[in-house]
Amino acid sequence: MSLTLAALAHHTSLKLTVLAAGGRLGAEVRWVHTSELEDPAPYLEGGELLLTTGLKLDTADPEAVAGYVRRLAAAGVVGLGFGVGVGHDEVPRALVAAADEVGLPLLEVPRATPFIAISKAVSAAVAADQYQAVTAGFEAQRELTRAALASDGTGALLARLAAHLNGWAALYDASGAVLAVAPEWAGRRAARLGGEIDRLRAVAAPASAAVAGPAGSEDRVELQSLGTGRRPRGFLAVGTEERLDTAARYVVHAAVALLTLSLEQSRALVAAQGRLSAALLRMLLAGEAAHARDTAGPLYGTLLDAPVRMLIAESSGASAAAGPGPETPEVPDALALLAERAEAAAVRAAEPLLVVSEGERLIVLAAEGAAALTAATDLAEAEDGLAAGLSGPLDPADAPTARGQAERALAVARRRGVNLVEHGEVGVGSVVPLLADDAVRAFAEGLLRPLREHDATSRGDLVASLAAWLAHHGQWDAAAADLGVHRHTLRYRMRRVEEILGRSLDDPDVRMELWLALKAEA
Repeated sequence: MSLTLAALAHHTSLKLTVLAAGGRLGAEVRWVHTSELEDPAPYLEGGELLLTTGLKLDTADPEAVAGYVRRLAAAGVVGLGFGVGVGHDEVPRALVAAADEVGLPLLEVPRATPFIAISKAVSAAVAADQYQAVTAGFEAQRELTRAALASDGTGALLARLAAHLNGWAALYDASGAVLAVAPEWAGRRAARLGGEIDRLRAVAAPASAAVAGPAGSEDRVELQSLGTGRRPRGFLAVGTEERLDTAARYVVHAAVALLTLSLEQSRALVAAQGRLSAALLRMLLAGEAAHARDTAGPLYGTLLDAPVRMLIAESSGASAAAGPGPETPEVPDALALLAERAEAAAVRAAEPLLVVSEGERLIVLAAEGAAALTAATDLAEAEDGLAAGLSGPLDPADAPTARGQAERALAVARRRGVNLVEHGEVGVGSVVPLLADDAVRAFAEGLLRPLREHDATSRGDLVASLAAWLAHHGQWDAAAADLGVHRHTLRYRMRRVEEILGRSLDDPDVRMELWLALKAEA
């Protein structure tokens, strides 16, 4: 139990007398410091009982004394002990008045009580408090460990942690989704911390943050990242009405260690499942759906017995990988977040799911209408730095077709500069945005270069004339009027176009290529 000024004032062997602010003796004394400086504030941390004999204090100047007391209060000093019988026979009245004014407890230290006796008393109390905290922490750790070994290990651990803290505790996955919370009434509070989780995720693990509780509560919330790698594998939040003391922090640290161990142990299982998922996807893409079903067994439930959709996502600017396989680099953070969000949704909904990484790509195969698919597409649409394509619903045996649809949708998403395109949207809209590809632009530049070189050195404005003629579907009068020239002049220019390019404008393929080239350059 923390030592307070009241306990120190009632310490019979110290014989201290309270002279000012007697109503504020409940403050915790964290340490004792002795100083005769006129301004010891720069050397204090807060929470100290300051001892002085006032040798350098100008007690004849009330303003000087008041300034001294105000500086101590501002530095967080919890009490002032004034030793009499050395420089002063009694505590100066100006000091008593100033202490009363600012509410700083003032204790008279008799000549018979050396300052070292007060320091020893505080030191012994602090040591006893720390020992009690460590002992309580070890006992709590044993209780948390026993809880973690129960059938519902995570839920039991959180329940014991919340009981120890007289508050609540919540576990989040790496995406910030709530996995478990104790007690149940704290579920809404835990769910409203998504923004704080996102900010902590941006900090390299291990990391922690103290934040204000959700609106409508008076909680003090502490967040801790979980995992041993650079990227957190989960988060722990604890909410209490009071600031965590030393014993409570031991309990939280024990919970963090146990939860991290659990997550790291499950990491190997997730990696093994990832290798199995990659193998199943290879079988499906090779047309071996029956073999894939036999291999999957009950682990993937009915995933391969109903219509599925395939999502292919990649980081912006990434190129396609050779194929699914476990021996690939770690996916970028945005893709990892997408995988974690989909997996968390699948766990909550008890749905089977295939998630496979291909270098800087991610493939998700889920049943039509699955919560995991909804979570993945929602994140794909919202997350910067991602591009994704989604196939239509198909039988698992048609996985090659599903992949082709997802690939084409992904290509359209990249060309349009959007995050997500579904297969059904591929044929919707204009073809013009598809001409933004660098290869198409290079083709257009090469096809039109002879005409532009002619226009740069000769009269005729062949490029503009060609564009007008094509825009008016070869109607001479309408195109000539648009250009402000005679139709015979336009006919001459179109013959020059054919001569320079060596191609006939009577060929519809030639007209199509020239029109697309003009659009690509535009």
